[in-house]
Amino acid sequence: MSLVASCHCGATRIELPTAPLAAMECNCSYCARAGAIWAYFEPGEMKFLCEDADRVYSAGDSLNRHHFCGRCGMQTWGDSPDWASMYNLDGTPRSGEPAAVPTARIHAVNLRLVEGLDWSKVTVEQADGRNNW
Repeated sequence: MSLVASCHCGATRIELPTAPLAAMECNCSYCARAGAIWAYFEPGEMKFLCEDADRVYSAGDSLNRHHFCGRCGMQTWGDSPDWASMYNLDGTPRSGEPAAVPTARIHAVNLRLVEGLDWSKVTVEQADGRNNW
């Protein structure tokens, strides 16, 4: 059975390549307001079945692109530098320069939009983006 993330009106539908076992909930100023729980996939892994009303919001630096449905407003997916490749969840650098920006990108889907997801199989980590990024 494939898992599909769908906005409220159905104008955005994204098929996941696998059932996620791990996800992240961030408390930064954007994610906390969106209420999203993110599962991460490499670019090209998610299959976009319908993007009829896709809109993009990016604050300031344009590094993090937040996609949402332009009809119903649901936060659907994101495209950002792969911050986890260089930083721990508490914001400390794994190694190297503390202000470095990763060149690799990662995609994230809002798991709250997946009907039938077995949440008992998903470990949700808490990221303190409000104080660390």
